[in-house]
Amino acid sequence: MASTSEASHSGPSRVLLAAPRGYCAGVDRAVETVENALDLYGKPVYVRKEIVHNKHVVHELEKRGAIFVEEETEVPEGEMVVFSAHGVAPSVHANAAKRGLRTIDATCPLVTKVHVEARKFAADGYTIVLVGHEGHEEVEGTTGEAPEQTVLVQTEADVDQLEVEDPDRIAYITQTTLSVDETSSIIARLKEKFPNAVGPKTDDICYATTNRQQAVKALAKECELVLVIGSTNSSNSNRLVEVAREHGADSYLIDNHLQVDEAWLEGVGTVGVTSGASAPEELVERLVAFFEDRGATDVSELRTVNEDVRFMLPTNVRRALKARDSGGELPVVS
Repeated sequence: MASTSEASHSGPSRVLLAAPRGYCAGVDRAVETVENALDLYGKPVYVRKEIVHNKHVVHELEKRGAIFVEEETEVPEGEMVVFSAHGVAPSVHANAAKRGLRTIDATCPLVTKVHVEARKFAADGYTIVLVGHEGHEEVEGTTGEAPEQTVLVQTEADVDQLEVEDPDRIAYITQTTLSVDETSSIIARLKEKFPNAVGPKTDDICYATTNRQQAVKALAKECELVLVIGSTNSSNSNRLVEVAREHGADSYLIDNHLQVDEAWLEGVGTVGVTSGASAPEELVERLVAFFEDRGATDVSELRTVNEDVRFMLPTNVRRALKARDSGGELPVVS
């Protein structure tokens, strides 16, 4: 509930929720993977990096006994470690094996797809142009598949400055959580400069990123203000803010309703609300309640597409669940 001081402030009369929003299949799978590992094997379960880029999710899993570390080298020998949804380089798997760690790989299958593409293009002798954000964990993991053959570009200007040994042997892949429109422009510039450049059979930007950006474009046309729930290190959440602004609405990224700034609400009749692919729905519900306590009477949803994608849990987790449910002995995770 909002405090008396909060309730005394006026607010938008209408709240419009983007749909789809929030958890994607890869995030759902990754979070469930850690939850199941804790249920099956007890604490502690170590997790390399944040399992997904959301502070609330990480804190909730910490309460249950997950221990988050930056590198696999911080995990005591022989312990269990989960690799995050963003994927890891082959060197991480190798380091974990050397330390005798029991590993569960929660990499999103759509990120794994990009890793497979990188290996294939490298094996075929291409220079791989990776479109992505420097320092992002997904980019680091993908680059690790073929570090000597991979170059990172972040902008069209980077493409203009790009020089390669063989301009006729260029292949491009992308981070899965980029701006759809911006990435299309970068790839167009790449193909203009390197006419023989080849890419993946299907886009690397994932369905959830694409769908959420489309939903925000529609939302921005109906709202003066769009609030995006997500953490500052969430690439897809930051892209949603950018898309909303590009399509005419003021927009801000917030972790939760406590970060709403009064100044943002001045003159706003309709506020749009969405959430990044790693933000749980309960945070959206709290934000809606915040606006209802301030006088919002019209809460509705603007749906642009239906999502029904689900990913199976990692094989070793599914085997362990099956063994537990049948009363058998849990398989050893190696």
